[in-house]
Amino acid sequence: MFRPCIDLHEGKVKQIVGGTLGDTAAGLRTNFVSDRSSAYYAQLYRQDDLRGGHVIMLGSGNEAAARAALAAFPGGLQLGGGINLENAAGFLNDGASHVIVTSWVFQGGRVDWERLRSLVKLIGRQRLVLDLSCRRRGNEYFVVTDRWQKFTELTISPETLETLASSCAEFLIHAVDVEGLCRGIDAELVEKLGQWSPIPATYAGGAKSLQDLEEVTRLGRGRIDLTIGSALDIFGGSGVRYADVVAFNRRQK
Repeated sequence: MFRPCIDLHEGKVKQIVGGTLGDTAAGLRTNFVSDRSSAYYAQLYRQDDLRGGHVIMLGSGNEAAARAALAAFPGGLQLGGGINLENAAGFLNDGASHVIVTSWVFQGGRVDWERLRSLVKLIGRQRLVLDLSCRRRGNEYFVVTDRWQKFTELTISPETLETLASSCAEFLIHAVDVEGLCRGIDAELVEKLGQWSPIPATYAGGAKSLQDLEEVTRLGRGRIDLTIGSALDIFGGSGVRYADVVAFNRRQK
């Protein structure tokens, strides 16, 4: 299935090349900056019953835009970016179906199990999505945090996914090395997720065509959803029509 996204940077809806999202503006590569609001996209997804998409706050200055999106589609969108124990419940109360957490549950490159347990205790595992976005080193995929710039010691493996699945409802996994490049999905990663993930997972990164959506459905054994960003016509892309992914989902249902 297709899952939509709203990526927010400096309060605007943007599509960014994932590996360039550092601390300085100089190295940032942006594929698209929308002149439409976050609420516009949320209303569009609501109209087409595209549930389970993610709103990601990339850095500071995005909370107002995030809340506007949640208000436009209450219960229909997940929210991530800077989520922690202090603000998670507030965003859920503001209309997020789930909160997405990554960097906050890692300390010193490792999972901080106490932090994770405290968050699960506060909001419940059924409203938590763990972001295990990753980059490849050698033959393995390592989870990366802090705007996808810092490598952790955690790899994507059957053991990792099995262990973490007891603490969340879903996984969100960006293939950071291909994110925003529109050169095709990381088929190897998708296939592994289809084999290994015991809970629903959404893959994002590199999708350039409707065929990629069909390929993720096949390789992921119907258990892995796909987010398409920069290739989508509503984000200035030419590879995938929004109307076609809506139609794809309706056929799957």
